[in-house]
Amino acid sequence: LWSGALYAAPMPVVASFSILGDVAQQIGGERVAVQSLVGANQDAHAYNLTSSDIKKIREARLVLLNGLGLEKAELQRAVKQSKVASAEATAGIKPLAADEHDHSHEHDHDHGEFDPHVWNDPVLMQRYAANVAIALIKADPAGSRYYQQRFKDYQHVLNQLNNYANQQFGAVAPAKRKVLTGHDSFAYLGKRYQVKFISPQGVSSEAEPSARQIAAIIRQIKAENVKAVFTENIKDGRMIARIAKETGVKVSGGLYADALSSGAPAGTYAD
Repeated sequence: LWSGALYAAPMPVVASFSILGDVAQQIGGERVAVQSLVGANQDAHAYNLTSSDIKKIREARLVLLNGLGLEKAELQRAVKQSKVASAEATAGIKPLAADEHDHSHEHDHDHGEFDPHVWNDPVLMQRYAANVAIALIKADPAGSRYYQQRFKDYQHVLNQLNNYANQQFGAVAPAKRKVLTGHDSFAYLGKRYQVKFISPQGVSSEAEPSARQIAAIIRQIKAENVKAVFTENIKDGRMIARIAKETGVKVSGGLYADALSSGAPAGTYAD
């Protein structure tokens, strides 16, 4: 039995979206009860604050945000006004600029200057998870040793994840590491493993591409001989399917970019 099991109810923790919620759960274990405002298969970019979410925030002991503009101003305000302790998981991580992408589309999105999708790099996730562990310990000092141990175990999981990704991508010639997917979630992964991502959309999935942009992408796929085309769990895949059809490249499957699935195959970040 872990210390305090008999006496304390689990600490209520609110996370802004499912991937961050999972990291909090992996480190918090039985000492936390985590609720994610944006759940599995839901798009964090399209999220709007509800009154029941405000209630969850007020009843929490800790609110975890991703930061780097993933959360809209209204959610940031609600957290401040609640006076509940909060932390940003991306604190201290050097972000990529939102426009450091391989295409020159003019996009209006409300993400500001940074790309928030750091979770797609398991090496950066070491710092992300450390920030979550520090926040849990601060909110629940009695669980300090418990959280530290679970964080150590989770670091090991993240190391294995990076080793696995290095092996998998290493088996593909760098010139062939080209992927078409639904929106620009993968710049961090691309930078870490030298994979080029081509996307019909900007960093925010709210911006719909024009017919001209789609035509340009079809030309690019043909010119660069792209073989990997993926849809995403949070996106309407019809546009990708259409691009695939017009280029004769078949869709290789689905990606979990910004949200977990409910249950298999992507029920946790590591999965």
